[in-house]
Amino acid sequence: MNVPKWCLRSLGVAVLLFAGAAAAVDPMPFRDAAEEARFRQLTAELRCVMCQNQSLADSSAPIAKDLRREVFDLMREGRSDEEIKVFLVERYTDFVLYKPPLNDRTWWLWFTPALILLAGAITVAAIVRRRAKANTASKPEPEDAW
Repeated sequence: MNVPKWCLRSLGVAVLLFAGAAAAVDPMPFRDAAEEARFRQLTAELRCVMCQNQSLADSSAPIAKDLRREVFDLMREGRSDEEIKVFLVERYTDFVLYKPPLNDRTWWLWFTPALILLAGAITVAAIVRRRAKANTASKPEPEDAW
């Protein structure tokens, strides 16, 4: 059977494109579907400490793979989700949580965006008022037609 070269090249390109996605998947020997669902939920709630904007479930970074393995091992030890999160927070700080708790160390994470928006709104309002005053002051008074 003679296969055209373009077909082989296309197949090679497709294999290379999807090889990264296939390498990112690290199969775990789950006992049942409930354990797998718990693992997926937990890794979706934890942030990759290297990628910053990806969860452990989504990241293909080597440290994310190690952390997924760590979470799996902690689950197998019988730890609860909360105990696993506490363990990871002790190691990596609150940054590892996608929803960090509100406390004295993380208050700025919660309130800084609102403060920035408020400052922006005040700035825009001040600029609009200043321009409105400048426009009314520079307009000539209309003369009476009578």
